Amino acid sequence: MTTVDLVALRDHLRPVGAALREHALAIDADPAALQVLLDSGDLPYRQLGGFPPGYLDDPLRVRGVPVHVRTCVERVVVAEALAWGDASVVVGAPGPSMSGVVLDDLADDEQRDRFYRRVAQPGTWTFFGLTEPDRGSDAAALETAVVEADGAPVLRGHKKYVGNVARASLGVVFARHRPGPLGVGVYLVDTDRPGFDAAPLVTTGMRAVQLGEVRLHDVPLLAQDTLGRHLSPSRRGLLGAVRTFNRLRPVVASLAVGVTQAALDYVRAERSSFTADERWRLETFDDRLHTARALVNQAARAADADPADGTLPAAAKATALDLAEEVTHAVPALLGPGARWEHPYLDKLVRDVPGLEMMEGTRTVQRLTLAQGWLQGRARHAELV
Repeated sequence: MTTVDLVALRDHLRPVGAALREHALAIDADPAALQVLLDSGDLPYRQLGGFPPGYLDDPLRVRGVPVHVRTCVERVVVAEALAWGDASVVVGAPGPSMSGVVLDDLADDEQRDRFYRRVAQPGTWTFFGLTEPDRGSDAAALETAVVEADGAPVLRGHKKYVGNVARASLGVVFARHRPGPLGVGVYLVDTDRPGFDAAPLVTTGMRAVQLGEVRLHDVPLLAQDTLGRHLSPSRRGLLGAVRTFNRLRPVVASLAVGVTQAALDYVRAERSSFTADERWRLETFDDRLHTARALVNQAARAADADPADGTLPAAAKATALDLAEEVTHAVPALLGPGARWEHPYLDKLVRDVPGLEMMEGTRTVQRLTLAQGWLQGRARHAELV
């Protein structure tokens, strides 16, 4: 539960969202331009990264109160405010990112300190190595494995569609160490180890994330790399992936909410008048956006209270993505036949939404999760839209 003034936090971040929008097209054209934004100081990425107290000398302060962005409720406020400018930068900036969430769940004190001290250094990216070329993010079907080579454990396999992996300094890798549902482990890996071969991929949207792939050619593992080594087998591995996804799905949903708000604001800034039918349609989108935002906030509170229950987070992501896709495809028609060509920022929003779709599971996965939760009697108190 957060004690942060969320309204004040949202207001504090409006100028940051505006700064991201100013850089958005340059980064979309060349992801290397992200460094210009980072060097400008307009994006306090370290203060917004979710570091535990004690790792930053200058935490974010809102009305004089330190804000560490450690809860899901705080993260969704930050994500929406910044996504209004550029959702891809929110995911592509240096910092703990998804790895930090799984570290918080599974790491012991020594591992947590090793990770956060390293990532607290300016310009340090991390990666989350779960998705595989032939298996997607189905953690139960992983082919990447821990095997023995010359009497020592090594990582062998192939991960793909991994954000920031080609520029990361360290991150987590999910790999199978034995058969069965308890046979998946999570390992904290430095990218400068021999056999770690990463390269970026070309994408049409969310370009600041610099999705990549990594081939693990017998990457050495140390005993202290195994996350959850102090926990029972049933509390680590796949559980880490499930709890991480449940905590981050409301955040992805809030990115979609921010993109939707940006699209609606953009068209109103570009046109001074609308027909009665167009006004009705935009007002309907406004109402649905208000509902989606409320559901996202409710899902964030649920994820903070019980990260093992993914029902509301799944509902929030499916709802927010449905709306973002519909709005970003509808808005160009209000600006004329050549709108996406003449308004490149609007075109970028259209291209970014499919990237959000693929993060933390597609809408099909979300609806399956929601159905399972509903059948089990979860979230019956919520009004799901």
